[in-house]
Amino acid sequence: MCSFVFRMQAVQLPERYAYKMKQLNITEHEAGQRLDRLLAKVFSQAGKGFLYKMLRKKNIVLNGKRAEGNETLKDGDIITVYFSDETYEKLSAVQRQSVSMSAEHKTLYRNKEGEEGSQKRAIEKRGRKLFPKVVYEDKHVLILHKPAGMLSQKAEESDDSLVDFVQEYLLETGSITAERLQTFRPGICNRLDRNTEGLVIAGKTILGLQTMSELLRDRTLDKYYLCVVKGTVERSMRLKGYLTKDEMKNQVTISKGPEGEAIETEYRPIAVTKTGTLLEVKLITGKSHQIRAHLASVGHPIAGDMKYGDAEYNRMMKERFGVRHQMLIAYRMVFPELAKEFAGLSGKEVKTGLPAVFGHFCKTYDIKV
Repeated sequence: MCSFVFRMQAVQLPERYAYKMKQLNITEHEAGQRLDRLLAKVFSQAGKGFLYKMLRKKNIVLNGKRAEGNETLKDGDIITVYFSDETYEKLSAVQRQSVSMSAEHKTLYRNKEGEEGSQKRAIEKRGRKLFPKVVYEDKHVLILHKPAGMLSQKAEESDDSLVDFVQEYLLETGSITAERLQTFRPGICNRLDRNTEGLVIAGKTILGLQTMSELLRDRTLDKYYLCVVKGTVERSMRLKGYLTKDEMKNQVTISKGPEGEAIETEYRPIAVTKTGTLLEVKLITGKSHQIRAHLASVGHPIAGDMKYGDAEYNRMMKERFGVRHQMLIAYRMVFPELAKEFAGLSGKEVKTGLPAVFGHFCKTYDIKV
């Protein structure tokens, strides 16, 4: 478990006041950040000018030496601060979080068979209605299965989001402490629409966040989705177009361009049935509502999609299979070769299980995925 290590010791200085030395030991959570940016998080009530002045006067030093502020922090670095207790508390405005954890809570996050009952009891105890599952975890990365209905990130303060869950999970499993959240906030690297479920990557450390975000940005990480669409799709296609979003309506339109953002969506049919086609979709670009709107624009809306779908088709799929939201899941990711820090993901495929409605559909038509 990582935590701040503050060592307090009286230090006689030529100034008018007695100061105490406080040390912040840098771990993998903070490594990779600039010194000045980390200081701005720790001392959130101080201006940048004040912090640079403290660096110049050696009231803040890095590894016992004067620092400029633009240094990139490494695991094992030590920041020493010479402030009075009053100044330290005033500038840092530390808000400590108390997190209680029962033995039941420690195990409820794991995606293992036979735990559904204990998970449900724990969820009810905590007041959480939607519960992500941890699919993969290492020192730097967390991959979760986000359930349909949960936001990836908060839209309003009262929202329950996947980001909240990630921080809660890391606190409760001891991967991070409340003090560490002052200087590093674990977050997610990709997002899914509220009613789209499936795999989302989170960074437990700065290195994890930076590396995974770069893979997504460079498109060297392949993301695959499954969906059921209206109509018959008999051959693979790579669609191109332009996407424009109406922020007020939270809705996008697809055109042949050139207005909007260029998008590409690739798909292949897995099975054609009487009630639609099961597709595997590879996302080339990753824009808001891209898969849903792009497929609808070529006459193959996703079953259960209330925004871009076909109302009559949605009613039929609801009656037949109990479909209540879009049948779209981010079900697998394929990682490229990676550095040794990410050996567990290097060249590997990460896959999640299918929700019940997909299982019902596939079983009905004897489809193997």
